[in-house]
Amino acid sequence: MMRSLYAGVSGLQNHQTRMDVVGNNIANVNTTGFKKGRVNFQDMLYQQIAGAARPTEDLGGINPKEVGLGMSVASIDTIHLQGALQSTGVQTDLAMMGTGFFILKSADQNFYTRAGNFGLDNQGTLVNPGNGMRVQGWMAQNIDGQQYLDVSRDIEDIVIPVGSKDPARATTQVNFACNIDKRIPQIPENPTPAQIREGTWRTAINIYDSFGEVHVLQVEFTRVPGTNNSWNAAAVVDPQSDPPVNAAIGLGEEAPAVGGPNVFTVNFDNDGLLLSAADGAGNESGGEGQIIMNVAYDVLGTTPGDDGAPVRQLFTLDLGQVGGYERAITQYAKESSSKAVEQDGYTMGYLDNFKIDQNGIITGVFSNGSNRVLGQVALASFANQGGLEKAGENTFVQSTNSGLANVGPARVAGKGKIISGTLEMSNVDLADQFVDMIVTQRGFQANSRTIQTADQLLQELLTLKR
Repeated sequence: MMRSLYAGVSGLQNHQTRMDVVGNNIANVNTTGFKKGRVNFQDMLYQQIAGAARPTEDLGGINPKEVGLGMSVASIDTIHLQGALQSTGVQTDLAMMGTGFFILKSADQNFYTRAGNFGLDNQGTLVNPGNGMRVQGWMAQNIDGQQYLDVSRDIEDIVIPVGSKDPARATTQVNFACNIDKRIPQIPENPTPAQIREGTWRTAINIYDSFGEVHVLQVEFTRVPGTNNSWNAAAVVDPQSDPPVNAAIGLGEEAPAVGGPNVFTVNFDNDGLLLSAADGAGNESGGEGQIIMNVAYDVLGTTPGDDGAPVRQLFTLDLGQVGGYERAITQYAKESSSKAVEQDGYTMGYLDNFKIDQNGIITGVFSNGSNRVLGQVALASFANQGGLEKAGENTFVQSTNSGLANVGPARVAGKGKIISGTLEMSNVDLADQFVDMIVTQRGFQANSRTIQTADQLLQELLTLKR
């Protein structure tokens, strides 16, 4: 009799635990990144009244007689199903599609979360604004003026210094491309202004010195007299400058000398493709590879060096691949369009904005038009993510059964991708929870009836003496 009472009590207690989990799920139906829980039951010990007996020649086998002593909670599982994504438009809101967790740090302890509602503090550190934990990743390193990400290093705080300065960068390379019209006529010996305009193709591009000051690089192409496939070109920096900036151009690895020639010759083959080039000093390019001219000019207004001359600015002029046509100067019977299509210099700028791509790479957008990699958000995955312990505030911590954190970038080693401007919502299904609540309620009621019936039986037993 007493066994049924205790079995009923165990049913009441454990169905109450299940109701607690259901209530917590429903309470967090709108919690960002929340993962629902699930209770699994198991039966408890059994009291054996009679054991089993094997078959004999006269009788068959006999099954054991056992009475159960109730039930208990087998496990409370965390269900790591993907939650729905909600667009927020906030660039620091990050959602994850697939496996993995964002890494947060508080003091020396790492926490893991699916809730990506992040923001910046007053020092530009990417944090969870609800608890101040810092988002972990890798900051880009500046090596020889280039930004590099090394994801093999230990993770660190991510800092996005909005409003910080991007230093000016001097132009080091100018690339030419497109076409010079083969139909442009030669300029006669005593040309009129109209004939000069008709026989000259002029192109210009802005370039920058080390201070970020803008200069104009102008290149004029005219046909070499008596030829069909050769063109003279004159390179001038700041053609309106007075005094002149003394631009010079030449082939070879060394910079052209001050006061040297600023002209060169470009030759094409009979197919209209780039063939060779020669500078004003008589140096000629080889018959293959890139044709690159070295250009130098004086930066006026700078402090003179030991020789009394102003600072010289150097850059290369890339005319393209010999025999190439996609990113090289060509000569076809089509309107001229040759121009400097690209240069790598810029003035000083400020970090105005930033963007985060699906790999978690943070790219800074500066007011001078340059884009620079700032860092990358790190993700962690586990062999058994169900073994993580909940630490509150939408976070998990590593346990002895979760395995060690496998830290790496997004979309690597099975990790999901990151979507900026989006948050992952709770994976709680209200319909499922309401049905589970009904089942739990009926189970609780049935166990209470077990206790009531057992009590009535005990009452009948006590009244037998009357």
